[in-house]
Amino acid sequence: MRTIVFFDLPNIYLKDKQNYQKFRKFLLSEGFLMMQESVYSKITLNTQQASLLIQRLRKNAPKKGIIQILTITEKQYAQIEYVIGENKSKIIDSEDRLVIL
Repeated sequence: MRTIVFFDLPNIYLKDKQNYQKFRKFLLSEGFLMMQESVYSKITLNTQQASLLIQRLRKNAPKKGIIQILTITEKQYAQIEYVIGENKSKIIDSEDRLVIL
């Protein structure tokens, strides 16, 4: 499974900028990878792990702005189609790297 976080946080005042940086650092510390600006994704093993991750996201979310979370399967994620540009990541984003234990 893949958990994708989309966010749009205010970035005008100093306190807002600090909250933005704090949330972004939290995402990175949780193992999220940036797909594009304000869109981060992370692999989760199952729905239970995804639910626990969503709880941590809610706990660490800033008070202002909008944060959206989408959980999809690796097969769905592998079907991402690039209209303009290309995947610049050295990380393989397909179900081929999925290891089932």
